[in-house]
Amino acid sequence: MAIRYYWPMVAAAVGFRLVLVLFGGDLHLASRPEVSTPLTSLRRLAEGYWLNQASMSPYSGSMYHGSPLLLSVLGPLTSKGSGGKHAHVYCSLILVAVDFLAAMLIRATGRRLQMSRNRSLKSLDLTKAVNSSANVSAGDIASLIYLWNPWAIVTCVGSCTSPIENLMVVIMIYGACSRLAPLTAFGYVMATHLSLYPAILIVPVILLLGYGPDAPPAKVFLLKSSSASKSDMSEYEKQTSLKVRRFSRITVLNFIFWLFIWSCYVLLLSSIILKKVGGLNEMFEKTYGFILTVKDLSPNIGVLWYFFAEVFDFFRSFFLIVFNMNIIFVVLPLAIRLKHRPCFLAFVYTAIVAMLKSYPSAGDSALYLGLLGLFANELAEMQFTFFLFFGYIGVSLLSPVMHNLWIWRGTGNANFYFATGLAYTCLQTVLVVESVGSMIKHDRKLRLLVTS
Repeated sequence: MAIRYYWPMVAAAVGFRLVLVLFGGDLHLASRPEVSTPLTSLRRLAEGYWLNQASMSPYSGSMYHGSPLLLSVLGPLTSKGSGGKHAHVYCSLILVAVDFLAAMLIRATGRRLQMSRNRSLKSLDLTKAVNSSANVSAGDIASLIYLWNPWAIVTCVGSCTSPIENLMVVIMIYGACSRLAPLTAFGYVMATHLSLYPAILIVPVILLLGYGPDAPPAKVFLLKSSSASKSDMSEYEKQTSLKVRRFSRITVLNFIFWLFIWSCYVLLLSSIILKKVGGLNEMFEKTYGFILTVKDLSPNIGVLWYFFAEVFDFFRSFFLIVFNMNIIFVVLPLAIRLKHRPCFLAFVYTAIVAMLKSYPSAGDSALYLGLLGLFANELAEMQFTFFLFFGYIGVSLLSPVMHNLWIWRGTGNANFYFATGLAYTCLQTVLVVESVGSMIKHDRKLRLLVTS
């Protein structure tokens, strides 16, 4: 069921962004630790571009830690000659277009998932039983959630590069759902190049390319085949149940080929940009090394900055390994349990990365909350939605208040702001646990409907 007035709501979301960019004045969002991080700050990018123009390495000092490709694309727009004091307006206008494109790709991904869902339910003779309770256009809902998410809006207006990173992840997921190997490889290479953490999405990407979009577990189709007699089961249904479990090796090999091509191309461009002012070794050290070693302990909405500010230097290396390995430890168990739903698995990985990464921002949450809308039908019976909704609102309101009390008024301390970050992490944990549990319950419900 499509959403009425969808396009007017999309136009209103884009128009609201444009109004804030063009007529909102200086909202000081670029200096907010919830919005901008050392990796996504446009002010740091402008500093890196100035160093590069002065024939120095953009990674000199401790300011810029992003991709050299962004220096060539966004760097000229941040110079004084392109607009003086309000030069970042041009970058914000580009980010508005980036957000719109990401929302449209999320909508297209939702339509792919909806078509796959309808085919699976039809082959199981469960179309009426399941769609009678809930059958909304998940793609429309997900795109509107992304466009109207306040965190996505402030990230777009706040002059940071998070929307570009989100777009690359969405391109990767859309390409994988459409089984377009070149597009998937491009999104994966660029997302990993801009931020190291999307590398773990290689697992759901391969599952999407190999098996196709999300479907009920293979056991459900086996139960349907065993319960139905040969006379009742048509030849079309037999072929459908077999097609769901078939793994396309050619598509995956094609993806690996394009992955190598795009990786070489990105590294070649980076080496050309950094020629005579640095090299690839310095780029890896100042980007990936900076992410893994958590050298910048400026406050953000995560918890690692506080922990490493308090831990003794003797134990720092040990806890760096522990926190970085935490993300890797959850990859295999979740992949085994949710291998039949690779797109949902990509959402779970994205949420876990936003929770455990070294420099989180509001843009990370905007991405996984938008992807969550793709599963509005499957997660219709999810619990604690009221608690999560108002919990996110509470954290969004309290975080700037606690930061102001600590930094500017001096009536609080670091524990005030850390408490909001800890609550934010707990909310994300509850969201991941409840969403995974609800998806598993949905699959069990399908199995019960097949056997009954």
